[in-house]
Amino acid sequence: MSAEAIVRQSVVDVLEERLRTSILEGALQPGSLLPPERELAASYGVTRTTLKHALSRLEQAGLLRTRHGVGTRVLDFLKSGGADLLPLLVGQDGRWLADVFEARRAIGALIARKAAAECGTAQAARLRAAVDAVAGAPDPAGAQLAELEVHRELARTTGNRVYVLLTNTLLNAYLPVRHLMTTSFPDPATVADRIRGVVEPVTDGTADEAGRAAEEYFRLTAEEMTADLASHGRRT
Repeated sequence: MSAEAIVRQSVVDVLEERLRTSILEGALQPGSLLPPERELAASYGVTRTTLKHALSRLEQAGLLRTRHGVGTRVLDFLKSGGADLLPLLVGQDGRWLADVFEARRAIGALIARKAAAECGTAQAARLRAAVDAVAGAPDPAGAQLAELEVHRELARTTGNRVYVLLTNTLLNAYLPVRHLMTTSFPDPATVADRIRGVVEPVTDGTADEAGRAAEEYFRLTAEEMTADLASHGRRT
């Protein structure tokens, strides 16, 4: 019998989610002012303190800006937001995944080339251990999660911390819907063999081959994941 964790949401969490959805879906247009706090709180049936906490979170996310004497204005998140919004956007609209996959392919190939150029003995050992962890996963879902760690290790191998953060951002965008994308992860051994095709040229130090292998890997897996999402009625 499988069990799923019960997620407890506070009133602030629920209010933040509703307001965020209204912004990301365009019900609250960029440039528009929210109603006065007292009026907005009453419309949602919450206290002004709860509202302030929710607005503060959305302001930190780059979706709102509050100015004393003016009010709270909706921002254009494509101008003010950061990559940390990607998981929210993908969860809101699966079509964002097409952009994630494209960026994943380009950045992944760049990282593979840089990793191959920087890979030493210690880094190679960590990469091989990460692939072994994929092969040793207990089931396809475990292999899927272990495969993510290979990409993080590739990013760390570059020595560039920005690549690590970019990799985390793209992986976090993919995580909310990963359970719908299973074709690329039929069993641990197959998953390990496929990702090994990217890791081996990195550990061999052949940068161009590593870049080509990564680009092909990401292209094929994106096609498979897109087909999986389509089979579940989600557009990309």
